[in-house]
Amino acid sequence: MSNRVVITGLGVVSPNGVGISAFLDAIQKGVSGIKFMPHYRELNFSCQVAGMPTFDWGSLKNYISDVTFHGLKGTNIGYGLAAALDAWVDSGMSYDTDEPRWETGCIFGNSIADTEAMKNVISKVDNKEARKLGSRVVEQAMNSGVTSYISGRLGLGNKVITNSAACATGTQAILMGYEYVKHGYAKRMLVGSAEHVDTYVYGAFDSMRVLSRKFNDEPEKASRPMSATAGGFVPGSGAGALVLEDLDFALARNARIYAEVLGGSTNSGGQRQGGTMTAANSTSVKRCIAEAMFTAGINGADIDLVSGHLTATNADRQEIINWTEALGRAGDDFPLTNSLKSMIGHALSAAGSIETVASVLQIVHNFVHPNINLDDPNPEITNLIGLERLPVKMIKKEVNIVAKANFGFGDVNSCLILSKYK
Repeated sequence: MSNRVVITGLGVVSPNGVGISAFLDAIQKGVSGIKFMPHYRELNFSCQVAGMPTFDWGSLKNYISDVTFHGLKGTNIGYGLAAALDAWVDSGMSYDTDEPRWETGCIFGNSIADTEAMKNVISKVDNKEARKLGSRVVEQAMNSGVTSYISGRLGLGNKVITNSAACATGTQAILMGYEYVKHGYAKRMLVGSAEHVDTYVYGAFDSMRVLSRKFNDEPEKASRPMSATAGGFVPGSGAGALVLEDLDFALARNARIYAEVLGGSTNSGGQRQGGTMTAANSTSVKRCIAEAMFTAGINGADIDLVSGHLTATNADRQEIINWTEALGRAGDDFPLTNSLKSMIGHALSAAGSIETVASVLQIVHNFVHPNINLDDPNPEITNLIGLERLPVKMIKKEVNIVAKANFGFGDVNSCLILSKYK
């Protein structure tokens, strides 16, 4: 069995826009969501900026009951709930159901429990006050907390899975959901990922000296993918969510269809041949892209837009090399290419899902969002692909097929092929 899989709902909590309307406006205009964080200066962090959503915690009362809301501390769970439930309503369905929705499952990824929330647990246990913790701690500490909250609110009765694959988490979650629908294991999957880079996780990255340090006083300029002055990535937080459905199932209920998932692939370089915990094996990256195109039934010449991983580190140049070799295209023949990280930073586990939402919006509304801060392109990159392939202003054009990829710590890769629905 091989079913066509379409996207019928979108939701997003992004540093530059919460909700699809605000997010769409921001990415079309090239609005940065990166802000100076005074607390990080107090903590003597080298990087003192972050992509942090402007999120009204009280707005969660619009999604969940007062009982569920009371005591909810996990910020990543809050982001995930908002994005997932927005996507659900956007797909034309209501929250409430008396019976489990047996035909619908959920795959929603994240990296780690909110360590700021866990600090309270650690402090009370160390102070011999464990009895004061209450009954809500475990459900928020477990890695599957986000899927448990989402599936419980919507009564999802099919496969409910929490995946975690570092920066490849979001695209991998979408790919897994696509495969379940494609092969008939579910009619509908709610997929995506969430991330909250709290103070302690941020500090750990800061200690690695991989973050942007030279633009603390100009936060909107700090994230500079493919730039000659790129000095590291800027951590971001948020969530992205999509509703995937079997095409016939969606048509039967007259659902609006945004786009189609044509195929995808996920693999690992095994931390061999140059691949390490923090660096990608280029051979595996190229295999992942090639396998994604093969499953989608396309070739490199069919791709209109590459939504790259492109984090604003030294890895950007090698990523472009990998793309040119995998697609068999270079110079002025290379597809238009952009990195949403220029506007929101690197949202780690949430990166792939937020960036996929952006990719779908570009397909639907026929535009290519700009790479902001690309006023000094890295010549090692522009020697490989034409400068006009890296737009610095929004381009209005028909976008039929997008290749969206992410490459994560642990030498894991994931690539999706998205298409205009026809």
